[in-house]
Amino acid sequence: MLNYSDTHLRTVLSHTRSIAMVGVSLNPVRPSNYVARYLSLKGYDIYPVNPVAEGQVLAGKLVVASLRDIDAPVDMVDIFRRSEAVPPIVDEALEVFPNLKTIWMQIGVKNAEAAAKATARGVTVIQNRCPKIEHQRLFEELRKAGFNTGIISSRLHLWGT
Repeated sequence: MLNYSDTHLRTVLSHTRSIAMVGVSLNPVRPSNYVARYLSLKGYDIYPVNPVAEGQVLAGKLVVASLRDIDAPVDMVDIFRRSEAVPPIVDEALEVFPNLKTIWMQIGVKNAEAAAKATARGVTVIQNRCPKIEHQRLFEELRKAGFNTGIISSRLHLWGT
């Protein structure tokens, strides 16, 4: 299923505290970099994963080479890799994080085989979406920037606050 309700996405994002970000880049103009920084600023505990950047720092966190190098519980694994690279990442995530809640595949990333394997283990799978975009859309940050989010609200919005 690639059509996710707003309620489902909001629940996933609300119940997530820690995110391992596989394929994150240290290049500040790459989407993975600003997604990591944004989510970190929103209070998520980010674990950047990229073997090429191992030992460097992103969003105040040390970049590790693999999911196995994370010595903390992780709620979500966010994948910034090509679709064909997803199955071994999901296998490793399921092995390393027994209480994993979500596998999230970024925009353009889909893998039915890996999604089915994770779903069979009770893990929520979201494909072809970006948690930063969904967070901004669902928690009214895009509206503050003047975007029409399609969400009708009676809440008073004060500009500049």
